[in-house]
Parts: sequence; C-alpha cells; structure tokens
Amino acid sequence: MIVKSFILVLSCLGVIQALFLCFYLFTIKKGNKRANTFLAFVLLGLTIRIGKSVFHNYIAVDPRIRNVAIATILAVGPFLWFYGKAIFEKHETFLNRRYVHLVPFALFVVFSPIIPNQNDSLSYSAYAAVLVHLGIYLGICWNYISKEKEQIRPQLVKWYQNIVIGVTIIWALYIGIFLEWIPFYILGAISFSFLMYLFTYLLLKQHVFTLEKYSNSTIDRRASKKVLQNVKKLLVEDEIFLKNDISLADVAHHLGITPRELSQVINENEQKNFSEFINHYRIQKAKELLVAPHYANEKIATIAYDCGFGNVTSFNLAFKAETEITPSHYRNNFKIA
Repeated sequence: MIVKSFILVLSCLGVIQALFLCFYLFTIKKGNKRANTFLAFVLLGLTIRIGKSVFHNYIAVDPRIRNVAIATILAVGPFLWFYGKAIFEKHETFLNRRYVHLVPFALFVVFSPIIPNQNDSLSYSAYAAVLVHLGIYLGICWNYISKEKEQIRPQLVKWYQNIVIGVTIIWALYIGIFLEWIPFYILGAISFSFLMYLFTYLLLKQHVFTLEKYSNSTIDRRASKKVLQNVKKLLVEDEIFLKNDISLADVAHHLGITPRELSQVINENEQKNFSEFINHYRIQKAKELLVAPHYANEKIATIAYDCGFGNVTSFNLAFKAETEITPSHYRNNFKIA
C-alpha cells in the first residue's frame, strides 16, 4: 500500500511539473514564441497521455476519455517536428501546411466515442497505429537532425536532440508495455516524472542562452567554422593575445565582422567566452616560457605579463583552471623530469 501510494504521488508530481512547464512555455514572452508554443504542445500531449495512465492505473476511466488521451499522442509527433523546424529554420513556409499533419489527431478525437478501447484485437490495432504514428515522426525528427546538424548551431542541435531523446524513451517504454515486455504499466508515468524534472532543469538553465541568443544571426554552421579557422590563424600567426588589452571588438575588427558575430563563433564552436578563449592561447604560450632555458631565471610574474595577463592573480587562476596545477608546480615538474 505504501509503495503504491508513493508511486501515485511521484507520478502526479511529474504531471504537475509538466503542466508547469507548459504554462511557462505558453506564457514566456522572450525568444521564439512560435517554437515555444510547439514545445508546449509536445509536453501537453505527453502530459495528458501520461495523466490518463496514472488515473487509469488506480480508477476506471471511461473509454471515450481514454481515447481522447490516446489521441494526443497523434499530435506529439507533428508538434515535435514543427518545433525543430521552428528553431532551426528562418523561413516558415512549412508552417502554412502544418495542419495537414494534425488530421489523424483530429479524426481520432472526433471518432473517439466509437473507436474501440477494450481488451480486443480492434482496440489493440487502434493503439498500435497510434504508437506507429509517433514512431514515424520520431524517425523524421532523427533524420532531420542527422541531415541538418552540420548547418545548425551545435547548442541548438544538442538541445533539440535531448528533447527528441526524452520523447523516444517514453515511446519505447510504451512500446515495451504494449508488447508486454515490460510488466509494469505505471512505469511509463514514473519515467515521465523523472524526465520532466530533467527537462525543467535543462529548460530553466539553458533555454534562454540556447534558444534566444544569436537567434537573429546570419552566420550559419559552415560560415561559423570558417570564421573560427580565421580567428585561430590570426592568434597563432600574429600572437595578438600577447596584448593585455586585446578586446573582442579588436579581434572582430581584424576579421571584418561584428563583435556579436565573433562571440557567437567562439561560443558555438569552443563552448567558451572570449576571455576563456584568449586565455587558452596565453596559457599555451606560458607553458612554453615556463620551461624555456632563457626564461629559467625569470619570475612567474614576468611570464604572466609577457603572455598578456594583466596581473599574476588572474594568470594563476586561469592557468590552474586549465591545467589543474599552478605555474610554479608546472615549472618544477619539468625540472624534475
């Protein structure tokens, strides 16, 4: 009894958390509102389906209500695909035809009073068709990611991929339950609860940066990589990082792009901000000087200034963050070796 009550509470908390996420996405004013709405419908569809599982596991639910809940799965796949399109592509021509993909959902809802939902072959066939429908759209989403990932910002790819993985896990669990490979019907709802808390963490932690920052940028994935190559060439050949007052605007001016575009290129490809990116080259230079014979008698402070750092403290912190040891320790290790 205690275990059953615990499972009920856990499942209900997952449903409540999912409803909170839906409300957040429907009402958020920043960023891509169309994409946020599509993601909200994905979560809402799953939430209604999972909610049905929770209640049906404990109380009898009218077959017509069960059919309406099952019908929402027919909307999850299309909205998941719409969401990817909305966050990856600038043009919105596909959205003019999006309602065609929701016809199966609409038909299932309209005919829900007469669609069988008992323990018979027709009921199983109807439910199997719904699961196959979602599986097809998941395949479309994965294929879309595979084809477009070279042209899409890596943060967006990772974000969307995580969403698709979560939906795929839930779909796989229900496939296992349908085929009786998984004996626990409520397992889908429990797993959904954990995924909702994970989604909440990712959404609140990364959503603003991933989906809103650089949303209007004209630099695509291929152009971003080319700019990065030019940045690295500039740093290696001209060693402009040795100037302690080098700024994002200075480097962007050298490359003929805007500071915002340069920031995007570094963030997307190196997962660092400008300061961290520049400090990496400074630390590589410091490693050379720390073991160079002609710098053997020089103080750490001298090496820090010669590598472009404004003070010793920032040099020590940056060096240890990248190498996990201090500059003095690095130098001593080389002498011992």
